Amino acid sequence: MSTISIPGPELLTFPHSGSRNHRKTQVVTASWTMAMDSKFSHPRKKEELSVQLPKPLIPQFESSTPSDLQFDRLQPSDQELAQEKRLQFGKFVAREAVLDEEYWTAAWLRAESHWENRTNERYVDNFKRKFAEQEFNAIKRRYREQYGQKCTCIVTVKKEMRNVKRTVLKSVVGTLDLSIRYLLHGENFPGERVRAPLFCSINRTVTNRYGYIANLCVAKSARRQGIAINMLHFAMELANCDGVEQVYVHVDRSNIPAQELYQKMGFEMVEVANPQLLEDQTYLLCFKT
Repeated sequence: MSTISIPGPELLTFPHSGSRNHRKTQVVTASWTMAMDSKFSHPRKKEELSVQLPKPLIPQFESSTPSDLQFDRLQPSDQELAQEKRLQFGKFVAREAVLDEEYWTAAWLRAESHWENRTNERYVDNFKRKFAEQEFNAIKRRYREQYGQKCTCIVTVKKEMRNVKRTVLKSVVGTLDLSIRYLLHGENFPGERVRAPLFCSINRTVTNRYGYIANLCVAKSARRQGIAINMLHFAMELANCDGVEQVYVHVDRSNIPAQELYQKMGFEMVEVANPQLLEDQTYLLCFKT
């Protein structure tokens, strides 16, 4: 009996843009055994195929919880971060969040913004913390790129100063999310409720790829210093570098300051008379990069 075999599995690593980790894949191995049977004039081939495929690999991130965070952690210096994509303006820097403590501070800013006009401080504080914990976990989930879609948490931090050391909590003063997505089958714009075919929901074509802005907020103590508009400028630049030509945002109809901010940036209103947007009490705005 003779045996022909292919060498064992090799582990290959390919760099994946936009992620801190590498995706790994394993080569499939197979072996064939050729045996001779005296009862037959021709060799009988006994095929043994052994295939071991790895489970889908997802970039691994620290599974930290709020209780694991170092709330006295100092804000890292520019040299420690070595980020090429950043926007400096005035006393601040807009960039991508990199620390879990920055994710948590961004989540807390969003909680404060969400509950800003509520009364009953003791009642609100409990809900703010729960909201922040849920948003912290949601940010980390969204950060994982899936199905060609990804989300970037942008933060604005106070610019580092000589002989001044700040904690992360006292440094982060603004945040927003920039998502790169695809329209669903049947969608004309983001968020439109459509009856998409089962097992065929994402329309992955270049023309259906878009950016989406969400969760824009600035700390009360840092408002009216150009933080929101500069974060938006930075988000537009990131979207443009990613090949995205249109960026959308939904704005509450009662939020006049937000509408004015986006229109000042160059966003234009779309689908004004759409019944769904009227029902949701929101406007959909679009910016063309």
